[in-house]
Amino acid sequence: MKQESKGSTAPTAAAISIRNCESLADMQACFALQKETWNFSDADLIPVRMFVVAVKIGGQVIGAFDGNRLVGFAIAIPGMRNRSYYLHSHMLAVLSGYRDAGLGRRLKLAQRDDALQRGFELMEWTFDPLEIKNAYLNIEKLGAIARRYNVNQYGITSSPLQGGLPTDRLVAEWWLRSKRVERVLSGSPRPSLQWRARIEVPAEIYGWKASASTRALALGVQGKNRGQFEEAFARGLSVLGYERDQTGSGTFLLGEWDEAMRL
Repeated sequence: MKQESKGSTAPTAAAISIRNCESLADMQACFALQKETWNFSDADLIPVRMFVVAVKIGGQVIGAFDGNRLVGFAIAIPGMRNRSYYLHSHMLAVLSGYRDAGLGRRLKLAQRDDALQRGFELMEWTFDPLEIKNAYLNIEKLGAIARRYNVNQYGITSSPLQGGLPTDRLVAEWWLRSKRVERVLSGSPRPSLQWRARIEVPAEIYGWKASASTRALALGVQGKNRGQFEEAFARGLSVLGYERDQTGSGTFLLGEWDEAMRL
């Protein structure tokens, strides 16, 4: 879901405004920010017209602005599964110089507010389970859960951020009105859960992906974790928690999802 690129020193959070992108100029700015963030080849980029279409068909393009400058955005499109509508948040990008302003979370909360106003109960997105900070945001700061694993969803992409690895993705389910999400966003205590599986991601994964000489190590972690996720999900477990230790390593915590928490 979320990657970040180089930018200027972050201002205070209060200086950044969040609003819907509506003009063609806004959409062109999103396209440019996407290109700078991901460094995709042209074939992998979302075209400007797709940003325009997303708004026209009931999706979202929400931007973070420092004055008139776009410094982050989130794009979502409507989907349907089992005769129920939801929003699929396809991409979120923030300039790295603005990370300390917490814009990733603010953009997600703006997406939630807009979705609730329009009657959506569920938002989904995919994320790389090897991205530790992103996983922590999704699970611990937003209250999403995950119980599906897609192998090499987008194929091998041109972005150097992927390190040439298969684009394996977890599917985040964000049940917007659920008790779980309400508790997470309000900071209320959460019910204690019994963890039935733990899946670890070492902090070294970023360096391993970045170098051709150590990429096999990253591929080994991905392959091992892929098997663990698939086995755990087949047992009916869900990702419900995430821990980070002092070294920067992350651990997915899996337990039994109580459907009553959605009510």
